[in-house]
Amino acid sequence: MTRIGVHLHDGDPLAQAEATGVDAVQFFLGDPQGWKAPTFPREPAQLMSAFRETGIDGYVHAPYVINVASPNNRIRIPSRKLLEQQLHAAASIGAKGLIVHGGHVTAGVDPQEGYDSWRKAIERIPRPLPMLIENTAGGDGAMARGLDGIARLWDAIGTAADGTGEIGFCLDTCHAFSSGEDLATIVDRVRSITGRIDLVHCNNSRDEFGSGRDRHAGLESGQIDPAVLVEVVRSAGATVICETPAPAVDARWLRDRLA
Repeated sequence: MTRIGVHLHDGDPLAQAEATGVDAVQFFLGDPQGWKAPTFPREPAQLMSAFRETGIDGYVHAPYVINVASPNNRIRIPSRKLLEQQLHAAASIGAKGLIVHGGHVTAGVDPQEGYDSWRKAIERIPRPLPMLIENTAGGDGAMARGLDGIARLWDAIGTAADGTGEIGFCLDTCHAFSSGEDLATIVDRVRSITGRIDLVHCNNSRDEFGSGRDRHAGLESGQIDPAVLVEVVRSAGATVICETPAPAVDARWLRDRLA
């Protein structure tokens, strides 16, 4: 049975997940827009034990500010440092994975520089748990926008990843739709590149196909046919996180459709 969870922004994520009755929960360890070291809603050892006891899977989303592809070393180097801190913090609480965005290069910079920076980051940063790179919706110079970008990224990091920890993939349905990718075939096409899908962010989109905008909608209220979202989840066979305005409602709706 597909494990279905929610993304929570505030409070104790595990306590809220228990109250909601979901199988998984995704959360931040600190300010998602800040550069400070990770913080914890409970003592890490206590949180690890609680995840084990409840059987709920925990996933940590890295801060949005991380951009290891940046040509600016005042962003790139702190990004590597914060990413390493987040990986170790997520491992210390027993999380199943750390989700991170692909980042981007600035206007006028050859995207290959960003892919090379990713390769160097992969070579230098140890990964004590799976690091799941998430596809992005838009942005000029984005490393993981569309399957062409993801293919270039995987080519760059493939051999660098050997022996230093797992690298996986997080498929966001809103981002894929907004980047102009056909969701009817997205699962097979992603797997042909990455070899795996570890997590699905099941979100509808407030904006039209190919818009490049990252604005999530409820599963029944966006531009994506809800039946298509259900089939993506079914085909992926991975744990699902709803990052919608009412994630608990959407998690229940999705569970009913998959039953």
